[in-house]
Amino acid sequence: MRLTPFSLLILVPLLLAGAGCTTTPPPPPADFSAPGWTIQTGQAIWKSAANHAELNGDLLLATNVNGHSFLQFSKMPFPLVTAQDSGGQWQIEFGANQYAWHGRGAPPLRFGWFQLPRTLLGAAPDAPWRFTPGTNSLWRLENPDTGETVEGAFSP
Repeated sequence: MRLTPFSLLILVPLLLAGAGCTTTPPPPPADFSAPGWTIQTGQAIWKSAANHAELNGDLLLATNVNGHSFLQFSKMPFPLVTAQDSGGQWQIEFGANQYAWHGRGAPPLRFGWFQLPRTLLGAAPDAPWRFTPGTNSLWRLENPDTGETVEGAFSP
Protein backbone atom coordinates (compact mmCIF):
# COMPACT_ATOMS: atom_id res chain seq x y z
CA MET A 1 0.00 0.00 0.00
CA ARG A 2 1.35 3.37 -1.01
CA LEU A 3 0.67 6.41 1.20
CA THR A 4 -0.14 9.68 -0.47
CA PRO A 5 0.81 13.05 1.03
CA PHE A 6 -2.87 13.61 1.86
CA SER A 7 -3.16 10.31 3.71
CA LEU A 8 0.02 11.14 5.65
CA LEU A 9 -1.56 14.44 6.74
CA ILE A 10 -4.41 12.46 8.28
CA LEU A 11 -2.46 9.45 9.55
CA VAL A 12 0.42 11.24 11.33
CA PRO A 13 -1.77 13.34 13.69
CA LEU A 14 -3.83 10.24 14.53
CA LEU A 15 -0.69 8.26 15.36
CA LEU A 16 0.69 11.10 17.48
CA ALA A 17 -2.57 11.42 19.38
CA GLY A 18 -2.66 7.69 20.04
CA ALA A 19 0.96 7.64 21.18
CA GLY A 20 0.52 10.52 23.61
CA CYS A 21 1.12 10.04 27.30
CA THR A 22 -1.58 8.37 29.28
CA THR A 23 -2.77 9.97 32.45
CA THR A 24 -2.96 8.13 35.71
CA PRO A 25 -6.46 7.90 37.10
CA PRO A 26 -6.95 9.32 40.57
CA PRO A 27 -7.24 6.82 43.42
CA PRO A 28 -10.71 5.49 44.19
CA PRO A 29 -12.67 7.39 46.85
CA ALA A 30 -11.84 6.37 50.40
CA ASP A 31 -14.51 4.19 51.99
CA PHE A 32 -14.39 4.93 55.72
CA SER A 33 -17.04 2.29 56.43
CA ALA A 34 -14.56 -0.43 55.37
CA PRO A 35 -12.66 -2.14 58.19
CA GLY A 36 -9.38 -0.75 59.45
CA TRP A 37 -10.00 3.01 59.25
CA THR A 38 -9.20 5.36 62.14
CA ILE A 39 -10.62 8.87 61.89
CA GLN A 40 -9.31 11.89 63.79
CA THR A 41 -10.61 15.45 63.71
CA GLY A 42 -9.11 18.62 65.04
CA GLN A 43 -7.88 22.11 64.25
CA ALA A 44 -4.84 23.20 62.26
CA ILE A 45 -3.02 26.30 61.09
CA TRP A 46 -1.43 26.18 57.64
CA LYS A 47 1.08 28.61 56.25
CA SER A 48 1.85 27.64 52.64
CA ALA A 49 5.07 29.66 52.39
CA ALA A 50 7.21 31.95 54.52
CA ASN A 51 5.65 35.10 53.02
CA HIS A 52 2.02 33.88 53.05
CA ALA A 53 -0.66 34.44 55.67
CA GLU A 54 -1.73 31.68 58.04
CA LEU A 55 -5.04 29.90 57.45
CA ASN A 56 -6.97 28.36 60.36
CA GLY A 57 -9.29 25.48 59.70
CA ASP A 58 -10.67 22.07 60.54
CA LEU A 59 -8.58 18.97 59.93
CA LEU A 60 -9.90 15.50 59.20
CA LEU A 61 -7.36 12.68 59.03
CA ALA A 62 -8.31 9.09 58.24
CA THR A 63 -5.67 6.38 58.22
CA ASN A 64 -6.08 2.71 57.45
CA VAL A 65 -4.09 -0.25 58.76
CA ASN A 66 -3.10 -1.00 55.14
CA GLY A 67 -1.23 2.34 54.92
CA HIS A 68 -3.86 4.29 53.01
CA SER A 69 -4.65 7.81 54.18
CA PHE A 70 -7.13 10.58 53.53
CA LEU A 71 -6.71 14.13 54.79
CA GLN A 72 -8.89 17.21 54.42
CA PHE A 73 -8.13 20.70 55.68
CA SER A 74 -11.18 22.95 55.39
CA LYS A 75 -12.59 26.29 56.34
CA MET A 76 -16.27 25.47 56.55
CA PRO A 77 -17.91 24.99 54.15
CA PHE A 78 -14.97 24.96 51.72
CA PRO A 79 -12.24 22.32 51.44
CA LEU A 80 -8.86 24.02 51.18
CA VAL A 81 -6.72 20.89 50.81
CA THR A 82 -7.73 17.28 50.19
CA ALA A 83 -4.95 14.66 49.99
CA GLN A 84 -5.34 10.94 49.50
CA ASP A 85 -2.65 8.25 49.36
CA SER A 86 -3.94 4.82 48.40
CA GLY A 87 -0.76 2.80 48.38
CA GLY A 88 0.66 3.36 44.93
CA GLN A 89 -1.77 6.08 43.83
CA TRP A 90 -2.05 9.57 45.26
CA GLN A 91 -4.09 12.69 44.67
CA ILE A 92 -4.07 16.21 46.11
CA GLU A 93 -6.53 19.04 45.47
CA PHE A 94 -6.33 22.65 46.56
CA GLY A 95 -9.63 24.52 46.73
CA ALA A 96 -12.74 22.93 45.33
CA ASN A 97 -10.75 21.03 42.67
CA GLN A 98 -9.24 24.35 41.58
CA TYR A 99 -5.74 22.87 41.43
CA ALA A 100 -5.30 19.11 41.43
CA TRP A 101 -2.48 16.64 40.90
CA HIS A 102 -2.45 12.86 40.98
CA GLY A 103 -0.01 10.12 40.14
CA ARG A 104 1.43 6.72 40.89
CA GLY A 105 4.13 5.74 43.33
CA ALA A 106 5.19 7.84 46.27
CA PRO A 107 3.60 11.29 46.54
CA PRO A 108 5.89 14.24 45.74
CA LEU A 109 7.92 15.58 48.67
CA ARG A 110 6.82 19.15 47.97
CA PHE A 111 3.37 18.36 49.38
CA GLY A 112 3.78 18.20 53.14
CA TRP A 113 0.18 17.07 53.55
CA PHE A 114 1.34 13.57 52.54
CA GLN A 115 4.03 13.65 55.24
CA LEU A 116 1.54 14.37 58.03
CA PRO A 117 -0.27 10.99 58.25
CA ARG A 118 3.01 9.07 58.32
CA THR A 119 4.64 11.29 60.91
CA LEU A 120 1.62 11.24 63.19
CA LEU A 121 1.86 7.44 63.10
CA GLY A 122 5.50 7.66 64.26
CA ALA A 123 7.52 7.58 61.02
CA ALA A 124 10.19 10.18 60.37
CA PRO A 125 9.31 12.69 57.65
CA ASP A 126 11.29 12.80 54.43
CA ALA A 127 13.87 15.59 54.17
CA PRO A 128 13.57 18.55 54.15
CA TRP A 129 10.39 18.18 56.25
CA ARG A 130 10.65 18.29 60.06
CA PHE A 131 8.08 17.07 62.54
CA THR A 132 7.90 18.28 66.12
CA PRO A 133 5.50 16.66 68.56
CA GLY A 134 4.41 19.01 71.32
CA THR A 135 2.57 18.81 74.59
CA ASN A 136 -1.19 18.33 74.90
CA SER A 137 -1.42 16.55 71.51
CA LEU A 138 0.01 19.55 69.66
CA TRP A 139 2.30 18.92 66.69
CA ARG A 140 4.10 20.90 63.98
CA LEU A 141 5.26 19.91 60.50
CA GLU A 142 7.55 22.32 58.69
CA ASN A 143 9.69 22.68 55.61
CA PRO A 144 12.54 25.07 56.49
CA ASP A 145 13.43 25.47 52.80
CA THR A 146 10.05 26.94 51.80
CA GLY A 147 8.70 28.20 55.12
CA GLU A 148 5.59 26.03 54.80
CA THR A 149 4.17 24.91 58.15
CA VAL A 150 1.18 22.98 59.41
CA GLU A 151 0.53 22.86 63.11
CA GLY A 152 -2.42 21.62 65.04
CA ALA A 153 -4.02 19.23 67.47
CA PHE A 154 -6.68 16.56 67.28
CA SER A 155 -9.74 16.49 69.49
CA PRO A 156 -9.80 13.75 72.12
